[in-house]
Amino acid sequence: MNHPVTVVKCGGSPEIDREAMCADIAALAAGGHRVVLVHGGAAEVDRLADRLGVPQRRLTTPSGSSSRYTDPATLEVLQLALAGKVKPALVAALVRGGARAVGLTGLDGRTVTARRTAAHRAVLDGRKVMIRDDHNGRISRIDPALLRLLIDDGIVPVLSPPALAEDGAAVNVDADRTAAAVAVALGAARLVLLTGAPGVLADHRDESSLLSGYEVPAEGPVGDAAVGGMKAKLQAARDALLGGVAEVLVADGRTGRPVSAAIEGAGTTVRTTAARDTGGAAPLTTVGSR
Repeated sequence: MNHPVTVVKCGGSPEIDREAMCADIAALAAGGHRVVLVHGGAAEVDRLADRLGVPQRRLTTPSGSSSRYTDPATLEVLQLALAGKVKPALVAALVRGGARAVGLTGLDGRTVTARRTAAHRAVLDGRKVMIRDDHNGRISRIDPALLRLLIDDGIVPVLSPPALAEDGAAVNVDADRTAAAVAVALGAARLVLLTGAPGVLADHRDESSLLSGYEVPAEGPVGDAAVGGMKAKLQAARDALLGGVAEVLVADGRTGRPVSAAIEGAGTTVRTTAARDTGGAAPLTTVGSR
């Protein structure tokens, strides 16, 4: 019996137990669950950049959001780190757990397309500048055809940035929001965002302040819990909920059986007023398939 699709996002935190996560996903797949694993790897990108002598900097937009400054050298490092190290390790761990797994980037099969801004204003090193060589993009389209082909055959796709820009080049995209867009495109029943904390915390310094539920508004700031990397996760949760995904869970990736534990009630269930009241608004990304 095939279960509805579950999309799992694994971040780059070194605290996350990837071996336990992959064993858990493999067990779920063996039980008929159709799972897509989306991953980032910021820590590994930073380590490789340091080894190669490629400086890493952050951009802050006028709205206050922050992203990695992905100049051409950093884009190369990102592709090497994610596709050359993080992804093969995850695929190997899934195989050790008994699953069949295939590693993909957003480039493969034109699965993830993004729009790169040719020039934009940002704050870099404390100065307001015009950025023209940043290869960050905003997701504009998901083609789920390849992912569907794999999961319908019992294979676990392992997907990461980069995406395909409209000019045919690679472009960096946020992995949390990629996971949300993929969940929407696949009509997934559930998105599980694994993190290095028990879930969403009322006080990010106190793990005992775990919230069992958290509500994000349909637009605007995502709330007081949006500290550090949690902001991107809550933004991704909102994207998924507004796109029609029924359940979004933020859960602890440091424990054994982290995905199963989240499905069974551990962590934080994220909701949005708009999704609850209207049954889901129009998706924030343009979803397409061939």
